[in-house]
Amino acid sequence: MTRTAYQAPKILSPDGFVSDQVLVVENGLVAGFEKADQLSSDTELLTFKDGFLIPGFMDLQNNGGGGVLFNDAPTVETIRTIADAHRRFGTTSFLPTLISDDLEKIRLAIAAVDQAITEGVPGVVGIHLEGPFLNKVKKGIHDSDKFRTLTDEDIALLSSLKQGKTLVTLAPESADLQLIGALVEAGVRVSAGHTNATYEQTMAAIVAGLSGFTHLFNAMTPMESRAPGAVGAAFDTDDTWVGLIADGFHVHPATLRQAIKLKGIHRSMLVTDAMPTVGSQEKEFWLGGEHIIAKDGKCTNKEGVLAGSDLDMAAAVKYAVDEVGVTFREAITMATLTPAEYMGLDKDYGSLAVGKKADFLLMDEDYQIRKVWINGQHMNVQEHKS
Repeated sequence: MTRTAYQAPKILSPDGFVSDQVLVVENGLVAGFEKADQLSSDTELLTFKDGFLIPGFMDLQNNGGGGVLFNDAPTVETIRTIADAHRRFGTTSFLPTLISDDLEKIRLAIAAVDQAITEGVPGVVGIHLEGPFLNKVKKGIHDSDKFRTLTDEDIALLSSLKQGKTLVTLAPESADLQLIGALVEAGVRVSAGHTNATYEQTMAAIVAGLSGFTHLFNAMTPMESRAPGAVGAAFDTDDTWVGLIADGFHVHPATLRQAIKLKGIHRSMLVTDAMPTVGSQEKEFWLGGEHIIAKDGKCTNKEGVLAGSDLDMAAAVKYAVDEVGVTFREAITMATLTPAEYMGLDKDYGSLAVGKKADFLLMDEDYQIRKVWINGQHMNVQEHKS
C-alpha cells in the first residue's frame, strides 16, 4: 500500500477550500483529509509552500492539441499526443472529439478510443462525436458534405464504444425522436448542436432524452421574443447541461454571465473546443480543405469563420473568473465536477472526495499549472504561460 499526503496553503475539498488539513492519497484514490500532525507513520508528506491543490479538469470537447487533429488520424498515438498537450494545462480527463466525418472514420475513432483506454493512455474517458447528424444552415466550420440523417443502422455504431462514455452532438430537427431515445437507451449522452431547431422541436428532443447543448449560443437558433429557439429551450429546462467556450471570441462575457446565472454552476460546463494549435508552436493547420490560422488565441478560416479554439482549460477557468465574474471555486466546479456529472462519471471524477480517482493539480495564483497527478501518479508536464 502506498500512502501519501499533500499539503498546500489551500486545498479544495468537496466542502470548500481547507488550509488546516492535508490531502491523503492511497493506491491512486483519494483517502480523505487529515491533520498533518496526526498522519500515520507510514504516510509520506509532500509540502508545497505556494498554490492551490484542486481536482483535475475534465474537457468534453477536445478536437486536438500538440499539433495533431483527431480527425486527421484517429489513432491511439494521436490521442496520446492530445492528452500530453493538454495535461500541461490541467486537463486530466477528456473526450477526444471527432468533427463531422464519414462512418468509417467514426468506426476508426471509436476503435482508437477503446484501444487507448485498454492501453491506459492517461486521461481518456470516452469519445465525443460532434456530427455528422447536423444542419447545413448552422454548419459553422464543419464540412456539410459529410452531414447525414440519423438512421436505425447508425445506432449500433454510435453506441459501440466498449469502454468509457460516448457523447453525440446532433441537430434534433434532423433526427427522429425515437432514434434519439434509442441512443439514450443505449447509454449515449445526446447533445444539441449545429442546429436550426425551433424551441418546440428542441423541447420534444429533450423529452425524448436529449440532455445537453454543445457550445451554447454558437451554431444554434438564438433566443428571441417570439421564437425562443434552442437557446431558449436550454434556459427553460432545469435538467439539461450547457457547454460554454470561455475564450472571449465565441461568447460575450455578459452573455456567459447570464447563461451561468440561469443554468447554475452545476449545469454549466467549461469546454475548450480545442484545435491542434493548443500546446503547439505551430499556429496554423488544415481542417479538411480549410486553412485555419490561430492568431491572438482565435482560430478562423480565411473568411473569418470561427474554427474551434486555441483555448486550454486553465485559460478558460481564468477567463471565467477574471472576465465573467464567477468565483474561483465556481469556475473550478464548471471545469471538473459539472462535466463529470453530465457524463455520469462523478463517481470516479470531478472532486477530491473519498474513493474517487486521485486526479489533481497544483495551480498557482496566476492560473499556471505547476504539477499534475493522475490516479495518484505524478505526471511530467512543462510549465506554460496562459
